[in-house]
Amino acid sequence: MAEKMNPMSQANWSPALREEMAAMTSTQRAAVLMLLLGEDQAADIVKYLNPKEVQALGAAMVAAAELSQEAVNVVLDEFVELLKKQTSLSLGNTDYVENVMKKALGDSKAASVLNRIMPNQATKGLDILSWMDARSIADMIRTEHPQVIAIILSILEANVSADVLLYLPPDVRPEVIQRVASLDTVQPSAMAELETIMLAQFSKNSSAKSSSFGGIEAAAKIMNMTKTGLEAEIMNGLSEIDYDLMQKIQDSMFTFENLATVDNKGIQVLMRNVEPDQLMIALKGASDVVKERFLGNMSERARGMFVDDMEARGPVRIADVEDAQKKIMRLARKLSDSGELMLGGADFV
Repeated sequence: MAEKMNPMSQANWSPALREEMAAMTSTQRAAVLMLLLGEDQAADIVKYLNPKEVQALGAAMVAAAELSQEAVNVVLDEFVELLKKQTSLSLGNTDYVENVMKKALGDSKAASVLNRIMPNQATKGLDILSWMDARSIADMIRTEHPQVIAIILSILEANVSADVLLYLPPDVRPEVIQRVASLDTVQPSAMAELETIMLAQFSKNSSAKSSSFGGIEAAAKIMNMTKTGLEAEIMNGLSEIDYDLMQKIQDSMFTFENLATVDNKGIQVLMRNVEPDQLMIALKGASDVVKERFLGNMSERARGMFVDDMEARGPVRIADVEDAQKKIMRLARKLSDSGELMLGGADFV
């Protein structure tokens, strides 16, 4: 007997359907399946997604109305075929085990058991922060110790942390940034205090473990995301607390490579204020993009002379290159503060 032809096989696709399927992303395919599942089942799946995934999937579900019925049929057929090929039951899946324990024992007892049988299980008591807006987070933590606030800001994404700073008391902001920059390994005692706050706010509980986050780079990313006026206020306050730390954060905020984003006028202003010898040393360790940013703003004759002199210098110590780059960046900051050139700010992150 001749095999029955599958009407949804690619050989039978129309040109329009081929084009539609080629343009369809995996998120759009998932959105179609979510719409086919029904509200209750879809809601159960959404509970396991993070905020970004929910946002992307939600947008795709709204846009799914524009898909053709043929495309919807293909997605469903592909999913059915995929299911047929699945032979693993994912035995030992940690999420499954965790859910069973919580349903059987409750959150508190389950956390104790899971901490023993899955010692690497990460704390989830802070996940709720990902779903909150900056003002709500600030309202929740404004009365807490600056160290606790610093840990929370280190956990959040830099742009969210910058917004939270805006809603915190002005006199607290410099110390918080100082503590973010000083963070490295957070011991269980500190995490336990943080978990207590989450427990009081959301009636959740989970085990604590040593965590590594924060540091100069984290503080710099947060400061890069803050508005100019707020940034100046915080950095001025931090300089009174710890000037060296403020300088380290500032150095990390705007690296020499970031100068590739400065416009021609800004580069020319900077070149007029920098010693040629210092610029030569700095460019020795710069990327080709940054080198061209400066060389492209020189006349052909000046460029030739500059390149010849730079090559004649020979190898330069990395420490000397980094020192020259930092000095130029500090000058760039001063020129930016005076309005003579525009640095990229949050675009540098």
